Amino acid sequence: MTTSTPTRPTRARKPKPEGQWKVDGQDPLNHNEEFKAADDGFHVRARIEEKYSKEGFASIDPDDLHGRFRWWGLYTQRKPGIDGGKTGSLSDAEIEDEYFMMRVRLDGGTLTRDQLKTLATISTEFARGTADITDRQNIQYHWIRVEDVPEIWRRLEEAGMDTVSACGDVPRVVLGSPVAGVAQDEIIDPTPVIEVLKKEIRKLEFSNLPRKYKTAITGSPALDVVHEINDCSFVGVVHPEHGPGYDLWVGGALSVQPFLGQRLGVFVREDQALDVWKGVTGIFRDYGYRRLRNRARLKFLVKDWGVEKFRQVLQDEYLGYELPDGPAPEQPTEPGDHIGVHKQSDGRNFIGVAPRAGRVPGRLLHEIADVMERFGSDRLRTTPHQKLLMLDIADADVDAAVEALDGLDLPTRPGPFRRTTMACTGIEFCKLAIVETKQVASDVMDELDRRLDDVDLPAPITVHINGCPNSCARIQTADIGLKGQLLPTEDGGQKPGYQVHLGGGFSSAHRGMDASLGRTVRGLKVFQDELADYVEKLTRRFLEQREPEESFAAWTIRAEEDDLK
Repeated sequence: MTTSTPTRPTRARKPKPEGQWKVDGQDPLNHNEEFKAADDGFHVRARIEEKYSKEGFASIDPDDLHGRFRWWGLYTQRKPGIDGGKTGSLSDAEIEDEYFMMRVRLDGGTLTRDQLKTLATISTEFARGTADITDRQNIQYHWIRVEDVPEIWRRLEEAGMDTVSACGDVPRVVLGSPVAGVAQDEIIDPTPVIEVLKKEIRKLEFSNLPRKYKTAITGSPALDVVHEINDCSFVGVVHPEHGPGYDLWVGGALSVQPFLGQRLGVFVREDQALDVWKGVTGIFRDYGYRRLRNRARLKFLVKDWGVEKFRQVLQDEYLGYELPDGPAPEQPTEPGDHIGVHKQSDGRNFIGVAPRAGRVPGRLLHEIADVMERFGSDRLRTTPHQKLLMLDIADADVDAAVEALDGLDLPTRPGPFRRTTMACTGIEFCKLAIVETKQVASDVMDELDRRLDDVDLPAPITVHINGCPNSCARIQTADIGLKGQLLPTEDGGQKPGYQVHLGGGFSSAHRGMDASLGRTVRGLKVFQDELADYVEKLTRRFLEQREPEESFAAWTIRAEEDDLK
């Protein structure tokens, strides 16, 4: 006779704490949370000014260097000569140079002519002539020495600019419509809200978030601030009872696990925008996941909670009142990059130009300031598409201003690929990059515009080039998104190349469809030196196979895989 051994009842495993302050308490669960708890990131400024700038790079505490410096817009840059195959396998100490990338935050992308001159001079004096427009409207330098940082800050602040919370686990720069306050078709001018948010971000209330936190606000029907991929976005709409205000979106972000922002379905009056922003940001601070860095973005909380719970917590715990239901923004009918000559609401004109994948060296910034002075413009705007707008040009000066800008290689009527190609920093300076991006983008856009000059594209095709998987150049929201990799060759070696992502994009005039993350075709990769060949072939195939009124993105979503290779 056999006897069976009684089985013990299994106990459900208690889930690991996520590091949510309001659920798990504030005990740090990793080193990032430890150094933030030990000393606020904003406090490092005093050490930079009083110690590190005087004693040099070797004197910098590691937690300051790789942590708190970011709260003031500073990252170490990549040491020259380290190839992409070593990215990820080397420590910071091995891959970093004793120079910094410095990010100057420009909320809403607004600049005066005098501020532009200051940025130009800093570039030429302290950054070896480098300057880039980022896809978050900032200006980014390289080759910055810690010894020069206090003087750079002094000059920036004297001109009304700074680097406060340009990086780090804080609210980053506020993306704002580049045509705020000047567009003829503007639903609501976001400038007052941008200004109040800019002041709020400098307070300690939100200086320790789980990770970075991105805000966008627009009143333009062109939907020009990529609101679908920001943590908190306000989009101008007209409520049938309450008039102009904002539609609220939360939880958008890309990187290796992309997630499009979600509409909460509420209407926000202008005078409520600050409270609502503080509420959404407070939810992230208090309920955001802190245990694992790769789950510490707001998108994961929104995905887990859903919009109904998020809205309820926002109203009950942070606002103390309910927000009315509101309308969604309409599909745009005009491009959101604002390239070309456009009438302003005051009768003057703004002119949008396309730098080369955001590259605007100090010399060029000086020349742009000269053109502005010549034609009486005191206002410049950067855009989330790495473009520039010169404001306040009189009708009589438009043709001459366009000619002057064209002479600086800043075309107002760029070819379709010059117009839409974007690129991240790439291996030239970025410690995370695997391949080159900026020069590749510049060369490829020129080659494609030359080769495809004979075709009539129904709309520009967006090409975004990224040096690594982190999607700083928004590869999942491009018609053609290119993720940098080292690809195997037939002889057993490796060459720089890209994994290809197709058909992504935002709600826009040329897509005729809602925002989507597109598709990745298995095995679809292209060598860097064959990139122009591939895009040309794909473009011509699209023109052969497209249905009437079909966009490139829509075609790539329905096309057979073989047609995309």
